Amino acid sequence: MVPRSETTPLAGPGPELIRPALDGLVPYEPGKPVETVQRELGLERVVKLASNEGPFGPFPIAVEAIERALAESNRYPDGGCYRLREALAGRHGVAFEEVVVAAGADAVIGYVCQSTLDAGDEVVTPWPSFPSYVLDPMKLGARTVRVELAEGRVDVDALLRAVTPRTKLAFLPTVNNPTGTMTSRDDVLRFLEEVPGHVLTVVDEAYIDYVDEPSFPDAIEEAAKRGRHVLALRTFSKIYGLAGLRVGYGVGAAPVIAAIRKVQRAFDVTTPAQEAALASLDGAAEVARRRAVNREAMTALESVLREHGFSPISPAVGNFLFVDVGEDADALNDALLRRGVIVRPMGSFGAPSALRITAGTPDEIAFLAEQLAAVFSKA
Repeated sequence: MVPRSETTPLAGPGPELIRPALDGLVPYEPGKPVETVQRELGLERVVKLASNEGPFGPFPIAVEAIERALAESNRYPDGGCYRLREALAGRHGVAFEEVVVAAGADAVIGYVCQSTLDAGDEVVTPWPSFPSYVLDPMKLGARTVRVELAEGRVDVDALLRAVTPRTKLAFLPTVNNPTGTMTSRDDVLRFLEEVPGHVLTVVDEAYIDYVDEPSFPDAIEEAAKRGRHVLALRTFSKIYGLAGLRVGYGVGAAPVIAAIRKVQRAFDVTTPAQEAALASLDGAAEVARRRAVNREAMTALESVLREHGFSPISPAVGNFLFVDVGEDADALNDALLRRGVIVRPMGSFGAPSALRITAGTPDEIAFLAEQLAAVFSKA
């Protein structure tokens, strides 16, 4: 391969080709793979605590399903995700036409934006929160109204005040990423009671499987099935250990799902992903075990951070913690990276002085503690 420095730049088009709505957008910058960090920094061990991934792999029965599916990789996947949609509809007690499956819940966010938003339309979202709530509408020329959190929590009253006649979508996470705080049942239902009928509320339940709190809402049971105008999002990426396969889904009214499917790519979800998700649906006991293990990991992670003088936002109910470390966020992130710990800087989430750290295994959390001690000892 010819070194990039020795190539001639490819001829580019004039600026009029690119849509003006993209002018203010910055391409997503993924973190470097563990292997690349190890090689570049000469490290024997690297621990990734950056992406809210579960520390456990797919269920064994899902691995078997993946292996069987690979033999048919010369065939296109089922473009309608028929069997998985049918199983999910049965599980949630909704119609087949009220379920859409896509390449992660993130993809459903993109598709619902494509199917509802025109240039000049408005979206309301808490902020800091999941960047796709902001970026996907901006790609379409829509205006995103960012509503500040109240002490790290979604402020539903402020969200309601931000709604105007031009608002089409409202994003409402039940566990806010990156702060990890819960939006209670009372707050979710009050928002849905008061939001105008022309607004579709996208209730993001990506972390629902980690939460075992009496006041935690279930938007499918308590909102969608009770006539509220919602699209509820869920994912197999987290507790099911399928983040690398990209499979999530949305539950909502049939006209909304039909509109999403009009803009969805024909073969959005691979066959291994569909089969792994199907196989995982009967893993309730393993989900419960992983939920309990995660609670222990969150307690251990919070303890480590507090021992080093940090005050993560608490209580956090997902599988990650958000900690404001002040002006030294970039320096601390870099110092940890050089010692083999990958965490997530929060600049792209609207919080440049903070880091988000995923709860890993006990060994990974112990490694983080060692490296924090080493960083502060050196300082």
